[in-house]
Amino acid sequence: MSSPLLQRPGAVALDLEGGGSVAAHYGEPLPEQRRLAEGAGLVDRSDRDVVAVPGPDRLSWLHDLTSQHLRAMPDGTGTEALFLDPNGRVEHHAVLAELAGTTWADVEPGTGAALTGWLQKMQFMLRVEPELRTAGWALLSLVGPRGDAVLTAAGWPVPSEVHEVAPLADGGWVRRMPAIGDGTAAVVDLLVPRAEVAARADALLAAGAVLAGLDAYEALRVEARRPRAGIDSDQRTIPNELVWLDSAVHLDKGCYRGQETVARVHNLGRPPRRQVLLHLDGMSEVLPAPGSPVTAGTREVGRVGSVVRHHELGVIGLALVKQSVAPDADLRVGEAVAVIDPDDAPAALDDTRAAARDRVRAVRSATIGR
Repeated sequence: MSSPLLQRPGAVALDLEGGGSVAAHYGEPLPEQRRLAEGAGLVDRSDRDVVAVPGPDRLSWLHDLTSQHLRAMPDGTGTEALFLDPNGRVEHHAVLAELAGTTWADVEPGTGAALTGWLQKMQFMLRVEPELRTAGWALLSLVGPRGDAVLTAAGWPVPSEVHEVAPLADGGWVRRMPAIGDGTAAVVDLLVPRAEVAARADALLAAGAVLAGLDAYEALRVEARRPRAGIDSDQRTIPNELVWLDSAVHLDKGCYRGQETVARVHNLGRPPRRQVLLHLDGMSEVLPAPGSPVTAGTREVGRVGSVVRHHELGVIGLALVKQSVAPDADLRVGEAVAVIDPDDAPAALDDTRAAARDRVRAVRSATIGR
């Protein structure tokens, strides 16, 4: 479905695979990024799918199905969670909000129906009613250091802590998220009735926000190294390869699907690949597509995910590369020369994990008894 905000002046549509569209930008792609970084921009993210799970058993049920500890999640809070396959590979990344007897999950565009179908198969005799609600609800994001002032001027609640959730008077909620960009572009997600997107947007614009396209949000998201499922991950991705191990996985909870892989790789301390931020030379007008190979000489050493033009950093992208790739390696993505950001050098193993790896190697080589 197409967003009503595409009727605003300057809007350039970003067509979605499953149909419909949102605004890629409103005529000024790079200035819109700066407005998010320095002011308060309203971004239409109504392409995301929305799943609702009401029912008294919802938290214990989702606790058992996901990578996150949800059994005692308080009302008015949220978190991130992963749905994994039996081998620990990522199938869905969900951002959750728990409010008034319902757990809300927003997920990648076009993936909500598959997730809802799987959840319905897992209901058994439990008191839960997972339902796809994308047709009725839409996600917007207010981004920038002046976002809280806009919410205050509009008379809307202002959550103070990350993942805090507060209800909106006329339906929906606001949820504080981790900042993006260089860490100063605050983010508040807003779930609103889809029929009221234009009216709710007008209220925030009247309070001092400006419209910014999805391209601007994506640029600051990549700068902040926040991955998206299916774009910055592939069918082999395990949580340990991405920052989701910190944000969407509880390492001390009980059994869940895929846990054995996550725990084993965490204890050994070295997943097959690692997420890095790449700087590309930007000579080509066409940016590499997600999934394009990252090469070192004649060897394929990884794959690129999101690639964007950033208003200060130039062309940057998130990539998954093999652990063996040196921080200063000469890399290419297609014809573009690429280098790894200096902040993304691989972490050194601590003594405990190094000893665990040595023991595993010894067992596999039959040099010690099993």
